[in-house]
Amino acid sequence: MNARVVVQAEALTRHYGVGRGRSVKALTDVGFALHAGETLAVVGESGCGKSTLARVVAMIEAPDAGRLHIDGMDAAAADRRGRRQLRQKVQVVFQDPFGSLNPRKKIGTIIAEPLHINTRLGRRERVARVRAVMAQVGLNPDWANRYPHMFSGGQRQRVAIARALMLEPSVLVADEPVSALDVSIQAQVLNLFADLQRELGLAYLFITHDLSVVRHIADRVLVMYLGRVVESGAAERIFDAPAHPYTKALLASTPAVDPALRHTHIGLSGEPPSPINPPAGCAFHPRCPYAGPRCSSERPLLQEFDGRDVACHFAPEIASGARKPAVAAGPMHPAEPAAASTQ
Repeated sequence: MNARVVVQAEALTRHYGVGRGRSVKALTDVGFALHAGETLAVVGESGCGKSTLARVVAMIEAPDAGRLHIDGMDAAAADRRGRRQLRQKVQVVFQDPFGSLNPRKKIGTIIAEPLHINTRLGRRERVARVRAVMAQVGLNPDWANRYPHMFSGGQRQRVAIARALMLEPSVLVADEPVSALDVSIQAQVLNLFADLQRELGLAYLFITHDLSVVRHIADRVLVMYLGRVVESGAAERIFDAPAHPYTKALLASTPAVDPALRHTHIGLSGEPPSPINPPAGCAFHPRCPYAGPRCSSERPLLQEFDGRDVACHFAPEIASGARKPAVAAGPMHPAEPAAASTQ
């Protein structure tokens, strides 16, 4: 890809202290590059750390370790003025369009708030910008004097997207932006994201648990388990031939009408372990049907395999069919709660 890199993350780590010397290991050594005009989807079960990653990239929280560069600028090294400028380049669209808008303010005021805080534009210029962006996201500009409760869920999410666009960012962090919407409205909002990306060259960090959405919108996929990346690469490659057992299980749990898109279920035992006390070696090994003695003692590193990066000791053998699962085939239930949520 020749487009410029707008976000470069290197070994991002974020742990939360919970007392008695213990910590929730929400994010550990996560790295990726996000290019202009690209959509990177971050997927995994609840508690895998994907929303923590979103907060770190959006500079809502600072990482405990690692490096984050936005448009070539080191976020950690930036002074107060520099961080203020960087935050304008990365804007967030939150999951809940009902809770992310102030019910006591008119939507014109809500959308204009980033301009009021971050620029010196006059009132007339702000109003003109609000009307232009409202039209851009499919809202009637004459509705600017209405309150959020007068809109449907899909319209409220369009308001949230309009607000995120006001400062002309390079990156939108979309944290489950359609999960609270009806399926028919989801399609409309996803199409809006695609249209805006083509028009503005935006980069998206798209956080979601819905792999059917990822298949249609993502250029690349980052699969996370217990705070670490276990597989990453081109979306088409990962969906057609997942290499990590966890990725295989996630895809197998996704309903598909087309038989050609269905994946063979693999049996998983137990629930995700606690991020306070993750297992030694590969964190996935207590549930993995392909695990061997090496998996419980040696953590696999992300290595290039078959056109993607995968953290699995036995990826080549699993892909070739030389290594068979030890657990009978069966469905996975990704909605089961983790022992302690770090999402």
